[in-house]
Amino acid sequence: MTGATAAEPTRAVQPAIALEGVTRAFRIGDVTVTALVDVSATIAPGELVVILGPSGSGKTTLLNLAGALDSPTGGRIVVGGRDITRASRRERFRFRRETVGFIFQTFNLFPALTARENVELALHVTGRAHSDTLALETLSRVGLGARVDHFPHELSGGEQQRVAIARAVATGNPVLLADEPTGELDFATGVQILELLREQATGGRCVLVVTHNREISRMADRVLELSSGRLVADGPPPGGRPADVAELRW
Repeated sequence: MTGATAAEPTRAVQPAIALEGVTRAFRIGDVTVTALVDVSATIAPGELVVILGPSGSGKTTLLNLAGALDSPTGGRIVVGGRDITRASRRERFRFRRETVGFIFQTFNLFPALTARENVELALHVTGRAHSDTLALETLSRVGLGARVDHFPHELSGGEQQRVAIARAVATGNPVLLADEPTGELDFATGVQILELLREQATGGRCVLVVTHNREISRMADRVLELSSGRLVADGPPPGGRPADVAELRW
């Protein structure tokens, strides 16, 4: 008689991002300014999380810490299984290259490179194999198929933002960090970009979106709300479930 087979143990999913009591203080002359105070949160792969709060609440500071652009003065940060809390400059560069895609509020495009070349450079930096047409395909997805050979100074602010978004998406890095990704975009293009970010999360990437726009938080799986550097809320979006992007209005 054959005995019953024991069920396979369920493996816990490793968090994409784990923040444990994270604090960040800056010294300005004789004054200490604390941008974040004891922030703790765990974010899973495939989760789209909105970091919501007014200007000065610590949103961008939190994003920079999760992306290893900065280091905390207290607490611990683990992203993609790597403890980056006290990582060296070289370790942080390698981490960003392999793990994180950034959508900066200030675009950070290379002015001497075309839209296509800006995306291709980001692909080259990752060191991973990719198709020769990936940059063009991704630019087409953000509505810039006819502008791929234009330089940043030949593009509008909204078009430059879309190049920055295409660059981050094309890398395929598992964590995508977006700082006010719709800030320079008209409503129709903003909806298109939010739909693209939702696709990235559905495909398994961890997506963090910083915004002051409460309406955008409706599309999130979770909302982390900051006020004066403190996490004051962590829970589901308004309505208790993610809204379809097509339902948003602002």
